[in-house]
Amino acid sequence: MLAANQLHKRFIAVHAVNNVTLAAQRGAIFGLLGPNGAGKSTTIRMINNIIQPDSGEITYDGQPFSEDVRQRIGFLPEERGLYQKARILETILYFARLRGLNDRDARVRAAEWLRRFDLAGSERRKVEELSKGNQQKVQIVIALIHKPDYVILDEPASGLDPVNQELLGRIIEELRSENRVILYSTHQMDVAERICNRIALINKGQVVLEGDVDDVRTNHGSSSIHLEYQGDGAFLRDLPMVADATIDSNFAELRVVQGTTVNDLLPHITDRLRLSRVELVRPSLRSIFIDTVKAKEETR
Repeated sequence: MLAANQLHKRFIAVHAVNNVTLAAQRGAIFGLLGPNGAGKSTTIRMINNIIQPDSGEITYDGQPFSEDVRQRIGFLPEERGLYQKARILETILYFARLRGLNDRDARVRAAEWLRRFDLAGSERRKVEELSKGNQQKVQIVIALIHKPDYVILDEPASGLDPVNQELLGRIIEELRSENRVILYSTHQMDVAERICNRIALINKGQVVLEGDVDDVRTNHGSSSIHLEYQGDGAFLRDLPMVADATIDSNFAELRVVQGTTVNDLLPHITDRLRLSRVELVRPSLRSIFIDTVKAKEETR
């Protein structure tokens, strides 16, 4: 287990991390969620011993950080840190050796990962020649090549197309099945909702909600109605039984007033939209986060 207890970190006038406590268990995917600037990356940097907390404790299977722990961490930072003029294979081998792999094992594992990410044959290309998505693949390889016990991923899907996001999801699930500790940080609530077992929602440096994903969705927020349609759905957010709405070109998630049913809603929309799907669902993590943050702001 990777555990952080009552972490605090201040930068001049900003309390970037304020009493954050979390625990990522082995064999599960822990989602650290929140908007940009919420304190996620600062928390991750403290967990990786890149910066020190002002107070609080971080343990790895009950032990404090050590050089042994460092070698057992696989960290994918949000920022790109590759040497742009270096060749792909030599970059991967360099970082693999830093993690203690001998040359033979590093080359075998690098070849396996490059094949899996459809980069076989590109070993001698320079990093700067790669697209943003392919550079992200190389960074993922570097984070995982030494088979780490603690896998810490900060916005890992950044730059990846849908096909490679799906591949990344399968890889993370494999890591989970191998009983690794997986900490997945993102602002993409829909991605976390699909792959995480447990989440902590952070806003302005504080954990505002934590728990198993299914429990959080069951116990928090009002019901939502999902609509797929043809037409202009902008009017949906103005309906009296709609508390809040997320509206795209042909899809809407409506968070409705407590007690509202689909049948209550339909008479107000069937003459204005051509519906292809209507579904009453549990609220999304995105809508739960918005509601939780609003409620906390109103109590201040």
